[in-house]
Amino acid sequence: MRGRPHLYVSYESEQSLLPTWTQRVMVGLLVFLLVLIPLQGGIEIGDRLYQPVGFLGDNAWLKILSRVAIFGIGALGLNILTGLAGQVSLGHAFFMGIGAYTAAVLGGEVGKAHWGLGLPIWIWLPAAGLVAALVGMLVAPTAVKVRGLYLAIVTLGLVFIGEHLFRNLTSITGGSQSGRKFPSLDFRLWKEEEPFLAFTSDGPMWPVFNWLDWLFGPWINFPAEMSEEAKTYLALAALLVVVVVLAKNLQRTRIGRAFMALRDRDIAAEVMGVPDAKTKFEAFALSSFYAGIAGALLVAFIGRAIPEQFNLLLSVQFVVIVLIGGAGTVAGTLMGSVFVFVFPRLVQDFSGWLTETVESGGVIGSIADVFVSTGLDDPGLVSTLEGVSPGLNVSQLNVVIYGLLIIGFLIFEPLGLYGIWLRVRNYWKGWPFSY
Repeated sequence: MRGRPHLYVSYESEQSLLPTWTQRVMVGLLVFLLVLIPLQGGIEIGDRLYQPVGFLGDNAWLKILSRVAIFGIGALGLNILTGLAGQVSLGHAFFMGIGAYTAAVLGGEVGKAHWGLGLPIWIWLPAAGLVAALVGMLVAPTAVKVRGLYLAIVTLGLVFIGEHLFRNLTSITGGSQSGRKFPSLDFRLWKEEEPFLAFTSDGPMWPVFNWLDWLFGPWINFPAEMSEEAKTYLALAALLVVVVVLAKNLQRTRIGRAFMALRDRDIAAEVMGVPDAKTKFEAFALSSFYAGIAGALLVAFIGRAIPEQFNLLLSVQFVVIVLIGGAGTVAGTLMGSVFVFVFPRLVQDFSGWLTETVESGGVIGSIADVFVSTGLDDPGLVSTLEGVSPGLNVSQLNVVIYGLLIIGFLIFEPLGLYGIWLRVRNYWKGWPFSY
């Protein structure tokens, strides 16, 4: 009802995904922006072409956004297990590896040194999730017998077991330090030579976007060609949208409510009729399914990966995404995914800008010189020099910042970025009143 956004007159309206018109409009604009980014549309004013989101359409940024989509899918799986069901897990990388090598066996080339059946993506991608879910169900009976720190240690052991298996099953994984080639994201109906829908090659604009040219043609110019990175990004973004809708709907189902009851108070939930073991079993299966899908997409996006990639650091990266974004929330998980992959690029660009400022001199350059190391004899916090030098390089600086952010969010804002968004939203809803 207009002016009363939290007044619901039916259970159907209260349980809808987007109950208010503000949410519907904002989500619609966000989806439109996601589609517009890779198309690099611009407005011609005089002799200049202005692109509002043009820098995100660069191939380097599209690769970052593609990783955001892949890790967003995987993080939504961990959010189901940790955020909704309250089960601490450090074994997400293991299930991603299971999904990745399932995709490799089913979709890999036939007759090569490694196992491969050459099946299309519509077979190996769902199968990657199903096999990972099956392995998760096999692990669940052991994992559900413990809780808290002990559960974290059990799932941590899965990562080390997976690393050993992946290094030694050379017919499947390609072996340590060498890896294997993984199937591409091209969509084939079966095993034909030319894909039905190619995502890994440049080509003309897809006909499905002709409506954009028809609707905005008088004001915005769209290119006639689409790059490989743009096609891959659009495919992964579409999959992310589907997974987000499924994850959001899960919270409204009986299973999702059972997860949250178990998280909040497991003994009380069991007294109310929520089966403890069965619910944890389902949480592990669903989380593993998402992880398997993300693992298959990751290796297909990379093209070639080594077994050592599915290590503890990868699991910790997903934990960071959930903690920084906001455990138990879909929007927070997506915020965390964007932050974890976009922030390092911003740190890199900012470090480069500081170096250029120091070289240009001036007052700002003198201030920046305190923080930037520009030579072997120049101490500083950040260094953009090649090789060993004083200060932290960009990668080391990102690790330090991640650690500080985790500590800061756990102490001051347990809901992460989503909690900050709630504070900002509630402030403007109540403005100018402070109560």
